[in-house]
Amino acid sequence: MWSTRTLRCCRHGYTVAGRSVLPMMVCRRQYRFPEPQNVPMLHGFRPLQYLAIILNTQKPFARLQLNYVHANHLFDKSSHRELYTLNCLLTSYLRKGDPQATWALFRHIHCTDTGVDVHTVMPILGACSVLPDSRHGKQVHGLMVRWGTDTHVVPKTALIRMYSKHGLMEESVRLFDEVESKDVVTWNTLISGFVCHGMPKRALGVFEEMGKEGVQFSEVTLCYVLKACTLLKALRQGMQVHALVVLMGRDLVALGTTLIEFYSNIGLIDEALKIYGGLSSKQDDIMCNAFIAGCLKNQRYEEAYLVMCSRVPNVVSLTSALSSSSENANLRIGKQIHCVATRLGFEKDTQFCNVLLDMYAKCGRISTARIVFDRMPHRDVISWTSMINGYGSHGFGVEAVELFAIMEEEGSGVVSPNEVTLLAVLSACSHSGLVEQGRLCFGSIRAKYGLTPCPQHYACYIDILGRASHIEQVWSAYDHMVNNGCKPTDVVWAALLNACVLNNDATGGEFAAKHLLALDSDKPGINVLLSNFYAAVGKWEVVDQLRRKMKNKGLCKDMGSSWVSVSDSKPNVVPC
Repeated sequence: MWSTRTLRCCRHGYTVAGRSVLPMMVCRRQYRFPEPQNVPMLHGFRPLQYLAIILNTQKPFARLQLNYVHANHLFDKSSHRELYTLNCLLTSYLRKGDPQATWALFRHIHCTDTGVDVHTVMPILGACSVLPDSRHGKQVHGLMVRWGTDTHVVPKTALIRMYSKHGLMEESVRLFDEVESKDVVTWNTLISGFVCHGMPKRALGVFEEMGKEGVQFSEVTLCYVLKACTLLKALRQGMQVHALVVLMGRDLVALGTTLIEFYSNIGLIDEALKIYGGLSSKQDDIMCNAFIAGCLKNQRYEEAYLVMCSRVPNVVSLTSALSSSSENANLRIGKQIHCVATRLGFEKDTQFCNVLLDMYAKCGRISTARIVFDRMPHRDVISWTSMINGYGSHGFGVEAVELFAIMEEEGSGVVSPNEVTLLAVLSACSHSGLVEQGRLCFGSIRAKYGLTPCPQHYACYIDILGRASHIEQVWSAYDHMVNNGCKPTDVVWAALLNACVLNNDATGGEFAAKHLLALDSDKPGINVLLSNFYAAVGKWEVVDQLRRKMKNKGLCKDMGSSWVSVSDSKPNVVPC
């Protein structure tokens, strides 16, 4: 009876009803999945119709812990592998969080010359966005061009998202320009890509173009634009977006958390308090966590404690609060949060422990950070990276290298270093003058771990060689970078210029300074470095030009300072 009802619903187009019948059967223990050879052929339905139902009802089955064992078995044993079912299986693998299985099935589909459609490429593009190597996505893109499935706006948007996930923003822009009828999702995808990869100015430029095209903004659009304003500390633009939210009658609940984060990061915590208070009846945990973190970041401890006391803090709120204490290097508040977490039993949470050891390291308690690290039951790559970075920032380069060696030994096959880990090791070697260790680490990036060195890696390595007076090797590293197709950034040119200054290489310094000047960077430190170099070589007209630029743009290099905690205040002591 149940099988007939399920198939009848699907046959007459009532797929939602059909999907709802099968979980009821399993929940009432009135149905067990048959073997493939025993599945009946009713009204022309093939066995894989059952598989399609199984895959499209994954949430009820997840609770019953049925997973995909039977679905995979049914797929492997069936001779009729319909495209609809293959697409369902691809989607199910992706939703399950298994991009490798999604890729393997797609390769099988491609090798067996099974026809594909747009519903086939969508899940595989989602898997390529998660896979670490961008080559998979590029291969799929090439196949889509050959198959003609890349012309519609939906797969084009998926391609833009995939390239953005891998940081290939120029390719994303090229694809974006090819889309004829861009919808709001396409615009949002490009804006979010720029924000996520630290290019907020370009994100705001796309938003401006979006307005000129007359595309209706969504809450997602405004959310990412506010994040771009937060990164730029752009108060005026952020307030304009806030006004736009009010004038357009957008859902303030959906944007409330982002607005609170924006005003908190700008330093206008009172504005964040107004938004939080105005949504008192619609506050959720995410909004409360953002407000608590903002209060702690702006040293408004009373308001933060009132919110925390009004509800039982969860591990996310404590992690967020601890992260804000870490930014302010506030050891006293960090210890109190640590005590609360211990009392609530959150000390075994890996993410919380990562932030906790980072807080102790930034507050100068490197030995306490190591105790937290050693007591962690499960360490991920962030745990190792945070501890290595803590050692390096305090001048314990030898300890950082030794810990990295332990990571390689203990984490073999479990936890592998990523680009950030290797950058932390190089930074530690640079701070401690460990030239040979730095050279070995840089060589292992590609040879041992199969990763591609980024400009930050080259900048760190150049800084190591420059401080050790190996100016010839500095330029060899630069040539190696160019020959491998890695474009130098302002950080690389600054490292080259600093190496030339340290080694009295006026010719090389002039070369690096010209390229750095052409980038027109707004970073105060880079402008000061350029000004000092041109002053040393006697080009005072360039020095005057740089100083006028800094004055007109309000660029000021941060002074070195020390923090001394006195009761509840923290006066800033600037050394003379």
